[in-house]
Amino acid sequence: MKKAVFFDLDDTLVNDRKSIQTAFDVTCGDLEQKYGVNGKTIESSVREAAREQYERYSFYPVTLHLGINPFEGLWGDFGDVHHWQLRQMGKDISDYQFQSWEKGLKAVGIEGAADWAKERFREVRRFSPFLYDDTYAVLDQLKENGVRLLLLTNGAPSLQLEKLTMIPELPSYFEHIVISGNFGFGKPDPAIFDHALKLMDLTPEAVIMAGDNLGTDILGATRVGMDSIFIDHGDGRQVEGAKPTYTVKSLRELMDVFQTLADT
Repeated sequence: MKKAVFFDLDDTLVNDRKSIQTAFDVTCGDLEQKYGVNGKTIESSVREAAREQYERYSFYPVTLHLGINPFEGLWGDFGDVHHWQLRQMGKDISDYQFQSWEKGLKAVGIEGAADWAKERFREVRRFSPFLYDDTYAVLDQLKENGVRLLLLTNGAPSLQLEKLTMIPELPSYFEHIVISGNFGFGKPDPAIFDHALKLMDLTPEAVIMAGDNLGTDILGATRVGMDSIFIDHGDGRQVEGAKPTYTVKSLRELMDVFQTLADT
């Protein structure tokens, strides 16, 4: 039996994809009603514009380093002060959000709505936190079985902590919450895994990593010799060097893995 689980946050315990999709659905649906342009067409155009716009800012390298995606950038404030590139991100993020909507909407023939759309998207995302149905059941069962828990998440501290304040019951399950923006390196860098292990005073052999991202959660665990559980959402992505010990389709199936471990 493993002594601890290191959990990823986004799209492992919380359904961040659903939160972002909900914000797009509501915002683009409102725009469709007003301007008569198909909402999915609007969404596709804005997503493309956001990806392209994201790379234009001096903060872009740190988003790669810490694992902050363009669609988190569309709603976060990024008030972090301890890293100069995150400070710059905080200064530029409003312009990024406006330009993404301005260019995306203009490409489908809508003008003069970018400010409204920007604020509508931010508002809806903040009121749309989603946990997976089995998140608490799995965490409760692990705790009851004496398994120690640590949260290991990539991102800007301000944004990740805001997500956790939206679901205030969640942080209490974890002995430590490690955020890449606080540490300075993100998954899959072995340094952040080593840091988490030191916090828990455990060896890699005593821990299993659970996450949905082959390129961060699983590759990082592989690099430090830690077993891992890959929660496969069906993206079909392959990452060289990422070797999950177990693959499951849902968070609840993680308990089947633990039952297997207990029986061996």
